[in-house]
This record gives sequence, structure tokens and C-alpha cells, in this order.
Amino acid sequence: MQAFYIFLVSLLLTLNFKVEASGSVFFIDGSNTQYLRPPSDQALPMSLSQVSAAVSALLGFAPPATLTADGSSKLNKILKPNPFERPRAAFVLEIAGADDALVEALPSHSLLSNAVKGSISSDSYKADIELPESEVHVVSVNEPLTDVTDKDMIEFASWLGGSYVAGSAEPLAGLLSIPLVGAANVEFHLEKEAERKFALNLLELYKNIRQAINLHEGPAELTVGRFGGIDALAQEYGQVMAKKGMDVLLATLSKLFDLLETSHKGQIVGVIVLDDRVNQEAANLLSIGSSSRSYARSMAEVEGVPSAAIIAQVILVRLTLAWLTGIILLIATILGVYFLMYMPLTKDTLLYSNVKLD
Repeated sequence: MQAFYIFLVSLLLTLNFKVEASGSVFFIDGSNTQYLRPPSDQALPMSLSQVSAAVSALLGFAPPATLTADGSSKLNKILKPNPFERPRAAFVLEIAGADDALVEALPSHSLLSNAVKGSISSDSYKADIELPESEVHVVSVNEPLTDVTDKDMIEFASWLGGSYVAGSAEPLAGLLSIPLVGAANVEFHLEKEAERKFALNLLELYKNIRQAINLHEGPAELTVGRFGGIDALAQEYGQVMAKKGMDVLLATLSKLFDLLETSHKGQIVGVIVLDDRVNQEAANLLSIGSSSRSYARSMAEVEGVPSAAIIAQVILVRLTLAWLTGIILLIATILGVYFLMYMPLTKDTLLYSNVKLD
């Protein structure tokens, strides 16, 4: 009987643990354009629905009508207030099996070092990013690769500054070595299942994003996906190897985000979600949902709220006209005084025509 009570208590604790979804989210601004508010030292508590609403707002669409006042306040702490200053593109990536411990003590050059951080606490493991289908081009980075060879892995390793030595037994069973800034090289033996899965996930992410940067369709673009390689390393080797894998993943994402930023001319924001659930590599937290609401995305700016560029042009024109007018008046005044001082002192025939002089 005592064993039954212990089992019942353990089951209740497990169910309670599963009800609470937890994790972290990082909003990454571009290097030259700022669409987000400055990061705070404290993580902002958020729910998954608030994260999905933030993605919708970044793409220039109104958040869902179900967003509460508290949710609107959270978005206001992340996004800049001007609704016309939106990037129109977002890169959203979920990392399965990752928690805050894997991103602690990051160097200053890390992708997440200057990000706006939020802590996810939600009673649901899923939220929809509500978008109008006809106005958003969605690109998935989880498109499966076909006919992958050692040559593809060599190309990826070289692009990342590392190397790949093909195995002699079978394809994609060699040694992948990736250098990290300020640390030793991280090696992955692809004949081992977990390390091979991680490397292939990296290659899939690399190739799909390289293809996505050449495709721009529609007024808004969402690049979205889920990375399961960290979960595979954590399950097989524990947190030490998972931390090394996270460092390699962040180095890869940093270079890929630079490509996306260049492709979109700086008009893009990254959203990285850490999902600390284990063995849930295919269970997306955020999914794309269509909305029947009417969106007026291509709104024109109303009169009285001009952009900064228009204000600068108006000020320049007004200053130019003011200076030109002042210079003309100054020249006219100087000429008038000059001619007045040096005019000939003779009797004017019109002034003195009716005056009799002695």
C-alpha cells in the first residue's frame, strides 16, 4: 500500500511538471537597424501566446484579439512603439532540449549577448502565430535534405571555418571539427548516431537558409523551424556535450543570421526559443495559424505623422529658403545704403519745379 501511495504522489508531481511549460526566448535585433527596445538585465516573464503575438507584430500585423492588456504591456516592453517601424521579416527557431544552463556565460560576441530575453511560463505547450496566408511567405528550415554527400559536409565545415574528414567505411561517417572563438575545436564523430544527427541537423539548417535568402515573396516573410540536435546530444552524452553543441549551433546561427540580415537589407529580427522539454524534438511550441481577420498591412502613414526622413527633408528645404532670403535681403540693404550715401547732391527738377529760387 505504501508503494502505491509513493507511485501516486510521483505521478501527480509528474503531471504537475508537465502542465507548466517553461523555457526562454531571445529577440535579436539587427546590427544596423533597431526594431526592439534596449535589453534589460531581468528576463521578461512571457507566455507562448505573447511570444506568438510579438512575432505577428514584428511582421507588421495586429496581434490577435485574444491578447490581454498584460500581454500588450509585455509587447510594448519589447517592440519600439512606432507601428510603421517593423522589420517585415522574422527568423524564428526553436531549440529542443535546451535550457538556460546551456547559454550561460556567453562571450560578448555571441548571438544572444545583446538580445532581449524573456522567460516562458505557460500552461500550454502550443501557440499559433496568426497570419493572413496571402500576405506572408513562410519558409521552413526543416525541409528534409536529399542526396546528401560528404562533399556537402565538407562545404559546410569549410564555410564555418572547420574541417571534415570523410570516413572510409560509408558516407557521412567521418570526423567533423568546428573551431570556436577562444576555445578548442569541437569534434563530432559522425559514425555515432547522436553526433551524426546533430551534424545533419546543422547541415539541414545551413542549406535551407542558404536557399531561403534567394527567395523573397510577398510583403512579409517568416523563416521558421525547430532544431533537435541539442536534445539528441543531451540524451546520449549529458549536459557537457550538449553545451559544446550549443556553442557550435550559436556560432552557426550567428553567421546564418548575418546572411539573412544582408539578404533583407537589415529589415529582420531573430527569435530564438529554448524549449527545455526532452524527447519532444518534433513537438513545435509555435505553429503557423491562418486568421480570417481583415488586415490592412500596407497602410500609408497619415498626415501629421511623417517619417524621420521626410522631417529631415522639410527642415533642409526650410533652412535653405531662410538662408537664401536672408542673403538677398542683406545684399539689397547694403546696396541701398551705398547708393543713398553716394547719391549726387543736385537739385531735382521734379522736386523744385514749382519753387521760385532767388
